[in-house]
Amino acid sequence: MTKNRPLFRASLFSALAGAALLLLAATATAAEYVSVIKDGVNIRSGPEATKEILWTVFKGFPLQVTTTQGTWAKVVDFEGDTGWIATSLVAKEKTVIVKSETANLRVGAGKDYEIVAAAKRGVVFKPLTTEGDWIKVKHADGTTGWIFGKLLWPN
Repeated sequence: MTKNRPLFRASLFSALAGAALLLLAATATAAEYVSVIKDGVNIRSGPEATKEILWTVFKGFPLQVTTTQGTWAKVVDFEGDTGWIATSLVAKEKTVIVKSETANLRVGAGKDYEIVAAAKRGVVFKPLTTEGDWIKVKHADGTTGWIFGKLLWPN
């Protein structure tokens, strides 16, 4: 005759449920960044196409997803503004945006390297690699260079 072990099953269930909650908590705290896939995309006040348009963004614009609701994502931009965007209008490809008034692109990863170009606030780049506090980036026009990471969002 086999004895039923309800205490063992309850403990096993509790352990599995606790592990699942830890996994969800770890996933929820990891920042998810996306980029807009085309020009002229509206950021809205709520998760519906009929909600007020708060602002409009361009292709490549980076956003941080804070939550999702159906086919909509609540997002934050580099200035801390929040709104909603349809998930079909973003891609998982990471981009970065200049958050300072200007940022110098340099030949190498350091302030002593020659300046290739200067980028103004709001210019978007694709990050290529990092070296210490420096990020090598590429602009849509093909220009590449290194920017001090604290001048970019997200970094």
